Amino acid sequence: MIKALFKIVFACFLLLVLAAAYLTYGLLLPVAMPQAKLVQLRPGSSTRHIANELKNAAVIRSVPAFLLLHYWRVQPLKAGEYLFDRRANALEVYDRLARGDIYVHTLVIPEGYNLWDIATAMDTAGLATRNEFLQIATQDVSLIADLDPTAKSLEGYLFPDTYAFTRTQSLPEMVAVMVRRFRQNARALGLVSDVHRVVTMASIVEKETAAPEERPLIASVYYNRLTRRMAFGADPTVVYAALLAGRYTGVIHESNLQSDSPYNTYKNRGLPPGPIANPGRASLAAAMHPAQTDYLYFVSDNNGHHRFARTAEEHDRNVMVYRRAAGTVR
Repeated sequence: MIKALFKIVFACFLLLVLAAAYLTYGLLLPVAMPQAKLVQLRPGSSTRHIANELKNAAVIRSVPAFLLLHYWRVQPLKAGEYLFDRRANALEVYDRLARGDIYVHTLVIPEGYNLWDIATAMDTAGLATRNEFLQIATQDVSLIADLDPTAKSLEGYLFPDTYAFTRTQSLPEMVAVMVRRFRQNARALGLVSDVHRVVTMASIVEKETAAPEERPLIASVYYNRLTRRMAFGADPTVVYAALLAGRYTGVIHESNLQSDSPYNTYKNRGLPPGPIANPGRASLAAAMHPAQTDYLYFVSDNNGHHRFARTAEEHDRNVMVYRRAAGTVR
């Protein structure tokens, strides 16, 4: 009788030891990550499904141990994309999921990026394919209908900035964040009327110069040309026309200058139909408050700035100086 009781007690003790060893192995022993892994946990997933996803990704050692931990902790696990790039045990993994420590994708949109540039950046960041982004950016203009009722795309209204997005956000939500950032900056600048005209002008200014101090001067040239009903002759608009037609090769050809696109400001007077890029705050301010000049022309000085001129003769001299500096004439 005593011997049988001893065997039962010993068996229970052995089971406890084995259970403790299993839980120690499954919960406390860290898993080494030979390489970083991203695991996407979808909304509505059961705890068992989450545990299986983590086990398949070699993030945890044991599904049953993880489930036992959950039944003990009874905390909601948050959906999202998680980056596992260092040694961690199941307890640490569980705590991260309970906190919602999801991975954030950094998206940098520099000033002057157009829709195709942003599409590439979105694709590179793994947030959307180029086609997915371009489909929304060129078809869903309801986000800016009150700002620019004539807009054919979101070009000009996706504010250049550094964004932190997660995979829990849909593509329309991410696009809406960029438009909201534009609204915030436009409001801060006092841009509440004539938005289409200002943003279109600002986009050209943005593409013409990277020097902040020159932007009001560039804007003054185009406003002066607008007043005199002169063609803008702006190369960035010709490039945009070629991009829209899918014909831009990185160089402006004579055929581009002769194209019938309404964005070709060599053949059409005044502003193009809409923005050609997404301007930053300084270019928006320049388009709202251009310098007061009588300049009608400008050309690069080959050093990151421009030479401005009031007459065609003065401009021709500046062009000759530029060509000599560029080594195209002697």
